[in-house]
Amino acid sequence: MKKLTSLVIAAILVFALFACGKAEEAPKVSVACLKGPTGVGMAKLMSENEEDITMNDYSFTVASAADEISGKIVSGEINIASVPTNLAAKLYNKTEGKIKMLAVNTLGVLSVIENGNTVKSVSDLKGKTVWSTGEGSNPEYILRYVLEENGLVPGEDVELRFIATNDELVAALVSGSAEIAMVPEPAATTVLSKKETLTRVLNINDEWEKITGNGLMMGCVVALDSYVGNNAQSVDDFLTEYEGSIKFANESTADAASLCEKYGIIPSAAVAEKAISECNVTFVTGNEMKAQIEKYFEVLLNADPTSVGGKLPGDDFYYGTK
Repeated sequence: MKKLTSLVIAAILVFALFACGKAEEAPKVSVACLKGPTGVGMAKLMSENEEDITMNDYSFTVASAADEISGKIVSGEINIASVPTNLAAKLYNKTEGKIKMLAVNTLGVLSVIENGNTVKSVSDLKGKTVWSTGEGSNPEYILRYVLEENGLVPGEDVELRFIATNDELVAALVSGSAEIAMVPEPAATTVLSKKETLTRVLNINDEWEKITGNGLMMGCVVALDSYVGNNAQSVDDFLTEYEGSIKFANESTADAASLCEKYGIIPSAAVAEKAISECNVTFVTGNEMKAQIEKYFEVLLNADPTSVGGKLPGDDFYYGTK
C-alpha cells in the first residue's frame, strides 16, 4: 500500500511540475522591424531572444520596406512592428483607431552633405540646388518646412531636385553631378566614406529642433489596440526589454553594429558602427511621446493630408498617456 501511495504521489508531482512548466512558458510575440535606422534598436533584443533570456518568446521579421509588413500588422499576423511614424498615423486612421503607438524609437536620420564646406547654416543654401530622395513623401515635406521656417522659398531661393533611390543619390554625390544633397542614414555614412571632399554640413534633426523645440520623430513601434488590450503584460515586458536593447545600441556601438550585420539590419558592421551615432536611436513613450510628435504630424498634415491618413490621430492612439 505504501509503495502504491508513493507512486501516486510521484505521479502527481511529475504532473504538477509539467503543468507548472507549461504555465511559465514565455508568451510568443511576433515582431517586425525595418532594415536601416528604425531596426538598429532591435538588434540586441534579437540576440537576447536567441540566447533564450527574454521575458517573451519572440519571432522576428526584418523587412526591406514598410509596405511588406503594414498589412500584417492590421491583420494581426504581426503583433508588434517598427514603422515610420506617419505610417502609424495612416494605419490608425485607416483602421478607425485600431492601432496604438507604443514608443518612438528613431529621431531624424537626415543630413545635408556637401561636396565642399561652404554651407554653415540653412540660410547658406540660398541660390543652391539640393538633391534628395522622397519626392511626395516625408523627406520632401521635412526639407520644405525647414527651408521655409528659415525664410527660404523652395523653387525660388533653393532649387529642389529629386531622385528615385538612395543608391542613385550616393552615385550623384560621388560623381560630382550633385554638389549638395539631403541623405538619410546609413546612406549618408556610406557616401562620406567614398569621397574625401564630401562633408556632413547640416543635421536636419538639429534644424528641426531649433524650429519646434522637439526632435524629429520619424520611427516608432506599433501594435493593434486589441492585441495590447489582451496582452498588456507581454507588451510592457517588450517595451522594457526593447528600451534596454536601444540603450545597448547607443552605449555599445561596436557590438551593436556587429549584431546589425548579423541580423541583416545594416549590411556592413563597419558602416553600421559609424552610422549608429547618426541614427538618433531613442526611446520615448507616453505623454512625452505625444507632446513631441504632434507638431511633426501637423506639418505633414498641412503639407499633404494623405501622409497621415487625412487627419491627426486621436488621443487614444498614444499608448501610456493620461
